[in-house]
Amino acid sequence: DQFDNLDKHTQWGIDFLEKYAKFVKERIEIEQNYAKQLRNLVKKYCPKRSPKDEEPRFTSCIAFFNILNELNDYAGQREVVAEEMGHRVYGELMRYSHDLKTERKMHLQEGRKAQQYLDMCWKQMDNSKKKFERECREAEKAQQSYERLDNDTNATKADVEKAKQQLNLRTHMADENKNEYAAQLQNFNGEQHKHYYIVIPQIYKQLQEMDERRTIKLSECYKGFADSERKVIPIISKCLEGMILAAKSVDEHRDSQLVIDCFKSGFEPPGDFPFEDYSQNIYRTISDGTISTPKQEGMRIDSKTTVGKAKGKLWLFGKKPKPQSPPLTPTSLYTSSTPNGSQYPIFSIEPVHYCMSDIKTGKPRIPSFRSLKRGYFYLQGPALEDFSHLPPEQRRKKLQQRIDELNRELQKETDQKDALIKMKDVYEKNPQMGDPGSLQPKLTETMSNMDRLRMEIHKNEAWLSEVEGKVAARSDRRHSSDINHLVTQGRESPEGSYTDDANQEVRGPPQQHAHPNEFDDEFEDDDPLPAIGHCKAIYPFDGHNEGTLAMKEGEVLYIIEEDKGDGWTRARRHNGEEGYVPTSYIDVTLEKNSKGA
Repeated sequence: DQFDNLDKHTQWGIDFLEKYAKFVKERIEIEQNYAKQLRNLVKKYCPKRSPKDEEPRFTSCIAFFNILNELNDYAGQREVVAEEMGHRVYGELMRYSHDLKTERKMHLQEGRKAQQYLDMCWKQMDNSKKKFERECREAEKAQQSYERLDNDTNATKADVEKAKQQLNLRTHMADENKNEYAAQLQNFNGEQHKHYYIVIPQIYKQLQEMDERRTIKLSECYKGFADSERKVIPIISKCLEGMILAAKSVDEHRDSQLVIDCFKSGFEPPGDFPFEDYSQNIYRTISDGTISTPKQEGMRIDSKTTVGKAKGKLWLFGKKPKPQSPPLTPTSLYTSSTPNGSQYPIFSIEPVHYCMSDIKTGKPRIPSFRSLKRGYFYLQGPALEDFSHLPPEQRRKKLQQRIDELNRELQKETDQKDALIKMKDVYEKNPQMGDPGSLQPKLTETMSNMDRLRMEIHKNEAWLSEVEGKVAARSDRRHSSDINHLVTQGRESPEGSYTDDANQEVRGPPQQHAHPNEFDDEFEDDDPLPAIGHCKAIYPFDGHNEGTLAMKEGEVLYIIEEDKGDGWTRARRHNGEEGYVPTSYIDVTLEKNSKGA
C-alpha cells in the first residue's frame, strides 16, 4: 500500500546516482586541469632548444631538468587517472542511470496497471451490489403492494393478479442481481487477493532488486574511483624517486670544477709592481759614505720582484709609465758601483725605445694578464675564426670542439660517398635500376665537401698545435727558470739573494742587451707556476707515460696544479722537473698562502 512512497524512493536513488556521476565528472575536470597546468609549468621552465655549447652542464641544472621530466611524467599519470575515471566510473554511471530509468518506468507502469485493474473490479462489484440493492427494494415494494391488494376486499381479481405478477418479476430480477453481485464480489475478492499477494509484491520485489543493483553499482564505482588512483601510485612513486635521485645527483664540487674549466684563461696572475726609486736626487747630495745614484737614469729593483715578474710589466699593452721611472726590462739590467763599493742594478731605457719602434712596425704581441683583465682583447671586435680573441685555455677547448665536429661531419660525408659509390656500381651492373651518370653530380659535391672539411680540420689542427706548442714552451721556460732560481732565507730576488744588511747583497751576473727577437720572446714568456702546496708519495709510481712524473714512496713534491677531476695532479720536484702523478698515490697538503712557496 506504499506504492507512492516507493515511487519517490526509487526516484531519489536515481537522482543520487546522477549526483555522484556529476561529482566524478567535476573530479575528472580537476584532474585534467591539474595535468594541463603541470604540463604548462614544465613547458614554461624547460629550456628551449639551444646550441650544443649552451646545453646545461651543471649538475644542479641537470637535476632540475630531470625533475621537470619526472613532473611531466607525473602530469601524464594524472591524465591517466582522469581517463580511467571517465571510462570506468563516469561513463558507466551514465549508461547505468539511463537503463535504471527505463527499468523503473516499466515497473511503475506495471504497478499502476495492476492498481487500475483492481479499481475496475471494485467498481464492477460495487455496481452489481447497488443494482442488487435497488432490485431488492423494488421487490419489497411489489410485495407490499400485492399484500395490500390481496387484503383489500374492494380490489378486483385482475388487480391482485397483476400485483402478483409484478411481485414475481421483481423477485426474479432481485435473484438475478443477487447472483451477479455474488459473482462480482467473488471475482473482486479474488483479484484483490491476487493484487496484494502476488502482483504488487512481485512488482515491489523487482523495484527492490533494481534499487539494490543501483546500490551495488554505486559501491563498484566507489571502488573504481579509488582503483583509478591506486593503479598509478607505483608509477607516481617512481617519478618521486626519480626526483629524489636527481636531487642526490647534485655535486657542488663538480659544478665548481665546471666553472673553473669554463672561465679558466690560462694566463698567469700579474707579478709585483717594481720599486720606483724617487730618492735618486737625494743620493747625489748626501755625503760620500752613502749610496749615490749613477748618472744614468735608473731605479732599484724591489727585493721581492723576480725577473720573470718584471718582464710581464712592460707598458707595451698596459698603461704607459712615467718618464722618470722607465719600466724594468730584462735586457737592460746591469750593475753599477757607488763610491762606497755597493752595487745597484741600473736599467737602460734603450730597449724601451726599441719596443716603441717595434710596436709601430711589428706584429702585435700576446696581451698580458692585466690588459686581458681590463677587457683589452674583448674590445677588439667580433669573434675571430681561430678564436684568438679567447684566452689560451678557452681557445684550446673551442678549437678541439670544432675539430671534433668537423671530424663527425667528415665521417658523414665519407659514409655518403661510400653509399653513392655502391649505388653507382649497382646501377652500372643493372642499368634498368637507374642511370649511373645521375649520381655523378652528387658524388662530386660530396668529394668537394670532404676536401673542404679536410682543409678546415688541417687549419684548426694547426691552430691547436700552435696553442699547445706555446703552452709547452711556457712550461719549458718555467722549468729552466726554476732551476736557475736562487732562494735565500725564504726570500727571492732577480739578481740573487740578500740579507737584512744591504751591504751583504749578492749580485747576479750582469745581463747584456739581448737581440730584439729575444726580447720579444722573453716578453711573451710567463713565470713558472707557483707551488700551491706539497704532497708526500704514499705509493711508488713509475711514470713511463709522456707527461707523467716518476716518484718513490715517501718522496715529497711541490703541488703546482690541483686535480681537475681526471685523477691526476701536477707536481714539481726540487730540481724543477714537472709532471703529472696519480692523485690517489699521494697525500696532498695545500697552503693557505701559496705565494713564494
